[in-house]
Amino acid sequence: MASYIPSTRDERLEMLKTVGVESYRDLYRDVPQEMYLDRGLNIPAGLSELEVSRKVSAMAAKNRVFPTVLRGAGAYDHYIPSIVKYIPAKEEFLTAYTPYQAEMSQGILQSIFEYQTCICELTGMDVSNASVYDGATAAAEAAAMCRDRKRRVTLISGAAHPDTVNTVRTYCYGTGDELRIIPVKDGRTDLDALKEMLKPDVASVILQQPNFYGQFEEADAIGALAHGNGSLYIMSCNPMALAIMKTPRACGADIAVGEGQPLGMPLSYGGPYLGFMAATEKLMRKLPGRIVGETVDSRGERAYVLSLQAREQHIRREKASSNICSNQALCALTAGLYMAAMGPGGMAQAASQSMSKAHYLATELCKLPGVSLKYTGAYFHEFVTVLPKAEEVLSALEAQGILGGLPVGDGILWCATEKVSREELDRAVAIVKEVLGA
Repeated sequence: MASYIPSTRDERLEMLKTVGVESYRDLYRDVPQEMYLDRGLNIPAGLSELEVSRKVSAMAAKNRVFPTVLRGAGAYDHYIPSIVKYIPAKEEFLTAYTPYQAEMSQGILQSIFEYQTCICELTGMDVSNASVYDGATAAAEAAAMCRDRKRRVTLISGAAHPDTVNTVRTYCYGTGDELRIIPVKDGRTDLDALKEMLKPDVASVILQQPNFYGQFEEADAIGALAHGNGSLYIMSCNPMALAIMKTPRACGADIAVGEGQPLGMPLSYGGPYLGFMAATEKLMRKLPGRIVGETVDSRGERAYVLSLQAREQHIRREKASSNICSNQALCALTAGLYMAAMGPGGMAQAASQSMSKAHYLATELCKLPGVSLKYTGAYFHEFVTVLPKAEEVLSALEAQGILGGLPVGDGILWCATEKVSREELDRAVAIVKEVLGA
C-alpha cells in the first residue's frame, strides 16, 4: 500500500536540518535512554491493499444480516431512499468536520441549518442544536440543562429505554446529582407515584414517548404535573412516531430529545447514530453542541454561521455546562436528507404502515394458544407479548432468517416497520404456531 506520510525523505531531512538536528532521534534527546525502544515492534508485516481487502471481507462475512427484522428496542430497520445514502458519500461531505471557517463551509453549514429546521418542525420546538452522540446522551444533556443551584434532582420514567436511564445516571454521578426512577404500572409511567415524587428539589422530569415497551404515555398529564411543581419537562421521542403523533411542544415539553437513527441511518451493528435536541426559545442559550444560524454577508446575501459560541466549553471552560464538542455532522446531514426526501407525507405514511403492521402482527400472534399482550394500552410499532417456549420460538425464527423480538423480563418485545411485508409477518406467525404445536 502507498505511504501515508505526505512528505518525501529529502523534505523530512530538510525540516530536521532547519530545526538544527541531524536525525529524528535528536528530537527526543531529552528523553532518558532507558525509555527508548531499540527493537522492532512485535506486529505483522504490512499487507497489500488486495490482501487487506480479503481479510476484512472475511471478517465481515462472519456477521449475520437477517432478511426479516422483527426487533426494535431503540434501533429500527426502516427503508432508506437511495438519495439519502448517495449524497453523504460525496467527498465534500464525507470528509468534513466542524465548519469553523464559515466562508469556506457554506454548504456544510447550510446542511446543518436545514437539519435543525426539520427537527424544529418535527418537534414543534423553537430551536435545535446540530445533534449530539446518540439519543441517550441527548437525554442526559437535556437533564443537565435543567439543573440549577436549588434543583439538583432528575426524575426519569422507569419505562424509558434502559440505556437512556443508565446514561442519565452516569451523568448525574459525574456531577454529584441525584437520579430517581419513576415506577412503572401496567407498562406505563405511574402518575400517582410521580405525584408523590415531585418535590421542590426536582429540576426535570424525563418521559419517553412511545416508551420502551411501545406504549403511548399520558404525556400531557405528566407535563402538567411537572410544570405544576416548577420542574422542566423533557420528552424523549421516536422521530418516526412524531410524524403522526402529537408534538412534544403540544404536550407541554420544554425540551425534546431522541435517537435520530430512524431518520435514514442503517442499523450498522450499533452506530454511528445521532441524538437530536430541540428546546423552547427560553432555553436556547443552554443548548449544548453546535447551532448554525442564518444571516447576511457583507454583500447582503444569505449566509450561514455558527451561532451562540460564547456558551461553548472551548471558549469558557470554567463556566461550561457541557463537555459535548462534536456535532455528528455527517449523521445530521443524513437525517436532514431523509426528512427532506420523505417529506411530511412520506414520513407519516412510513409511520402509519409501521403502526398498522405491528398491530397486525400482534393480532395474529395473540390468536395462538398461550400468547397474549402483556400490556393493554395503546402502542405505536412495538408491543410486548407473553409467549410460551420463548427461547425455542426465537431460535426457530432465527433458523429461518428472521430476527425475532427481544426478551424483556418475562415477555418478548416485538417490532414491525414499513419494510416488513405481510407475507413475512404471516411466515413468522406460522413458525411460532409450529413451535407451539397449535
